[in-house]
Amino acid sequence: MNKNEAILVLGSRGLVGSAIVRELEKQGYTNILKPVREELDLLLQADTLDYFQTNKPKYVFLAAAKVGGIHANNTYRADFIFDNLTIQQNVFNAAFKTKVEKLLFLGSSCIYPKNCPQPIKEEFLLTGPLEPTNEPYAIAKIAGLKTAEAFKDQYGLNYSSVMPTNLYGENDNFHKVNSHVIPGLIARMEQAIKDNDSEFKVWGTGKPKREFLHVDDMANACIYLMQRSEELPSLINIGTGQDIEIGELARIIADKMGYKGTITFDSTKPDGTMRKLLDVSLLHSMGWHHKIDLNHGLDRAINFYRNNV
Repeated sequence: MNKNEAILVLGSRGLVGSAIVRELEKQGYTNILKPVREELDLLLQADTLDYFQTNKPKYVFLAAAKVGGIHANNTYRADFIFDNLTIQQNVFNAAFKTKVEKLLFLGSSCIYPKNCPQPIKEEFLLTGPLEPTNEPYAIAKIAGLKTAEAFKDQYGLNYSSVMPTNLYGENDNFHKVNSHVIPGLIARMEQAIKDNDSEFKVWGTGKPKREFLHVDDMANACIYLMQRSEELPSLINIGTGQDIEIGELARIIADKMGYKGTITFDSTKPDGTMRKLLDVSLLHSMGWHHKIDLNHGLDRAINFYRNNV
């Protein structure tokens, strides 16, 4: 990517999009398009196409999406499938009609079957039933990556998809209910400290294992892949190749934040998939490895929450 070429980051105020913008700026890119919803509503097809025709981006990072944790995915099922399908189709339509040179679609590891062999290889897609709590979101993301793949197959376009593991970091959604596990634990733990609660409840049994990647590493990986001159594979997992039990994660966060109470587990709440560890051997073979370990990344996330949220 030439430093002066127009690079469009969709979802630039979100967790991943804002990290991609920061990393592009850090690397010296000067023509970064980062429209917010007030400037461009991706749910409107005509407005999306008009924006592409006016600004003529050469590279597109499609990080815009409606996202949330288990509670949000399971509660707002219609919103998650409809909004994400609409956003994706409008962007693919505009990118195709304006001859975008390279597009990277960001998906989610929840696209893989619930009872997938571990670690999860890219080839395991569509080999079994999905986790029911986030099935609508997962189906939308599968449709997005298959749309990118179909454009590549039919028209020879350089569209690819990356599937990140669980992400966390600066600019995350720290809502106490409608968030992913790390920001949710941090926000609720801080409240428990302020309220001097003697007990802190974690959803589920605490036994599920999850892999976590700091969002700055995710951004670096996305840009690394976009910079490569050869055609990318249709689907690439992005992660660390390491996971941790949710119960252990909660204890680490409690220790870092100074919570002195007892951590208990609410087994009446869903666990979701018991393990989701990505096989990142393809990404490693392309020369990229994560740099931010979980210990350092949690310190950064907690500091960000306490100083900014």
